[in-house]
Amino acid sequence: MSEALKELGEHVASALDQAVTGWRVEHGELTVDIHRDRIVEILRFLREDPSCRFTSLIDICGVDWPARPDRFDVVYHLLSMHQNHRIRVKLTTDEETPVPSVVELFPVADWFEREAFDMFGVVFDGHPDLRRILTDYGFQGWPLRKDFPLTGHVEVRWDEEQKRVVYEPVQLVQEYRDFDFMSPWEGAKYVIPGDEKAKEGGK
Repeated sequence: MSEALKELGEHVASALDQAVTGWRVEHGELTVDIHRDRIVEILRFLREDPSCRFTSLIDICGVDWPARPDRFDVVYHLLSMHQNHRIRVKLTTDEETPVPSVVELFPVADWFEREAFDMFGVVFDGHPDLRRILTDYGFQGWPLRKDFPLTGHVEVRWDEEQKRVVYEPVQLVQEYRDFDFMSPWEGAKYVIPGDEKAKEGGK
């Protein structure tokens, strides 16, 4: 399988020389790195070339690397049922630069691109209806960016007086507690609730 993937990587790189920046086979998987602006051309080639025939777009996802100028990887996973191969196509972008939409080539990309927009803030140029898909109306921020707080910015609850759902800034309901992470089998220096019963039974 790895030899077949290497041949496929060489074929794609030679056919799309100016669009491909690199490729590799790792852990039995082929990954092709490309220029952001060439994504439509590359996916069309992978779909239509007789040696590829990647007719199924399985997923589009994002990866956040906040220390990089181009902080996002946008990753496309495709399947060729004709050749029994999978391929991963990867490009990079920043917070401002849009990525061309591939909805025209693969209609299933509609919701995948919306999810990447909703979770990471990646903008897809030419998407027919780019809006949030998983978060609530009026949601602020991008939940899968690594600088997004784990608690979020707002919390949602039902207000009995107003008889409606209200949004409020997050408030922690308790102070952080100090855990010693010591189990009873390690000889805790304090009395664990229930130990007094064992002593009484031993008398």
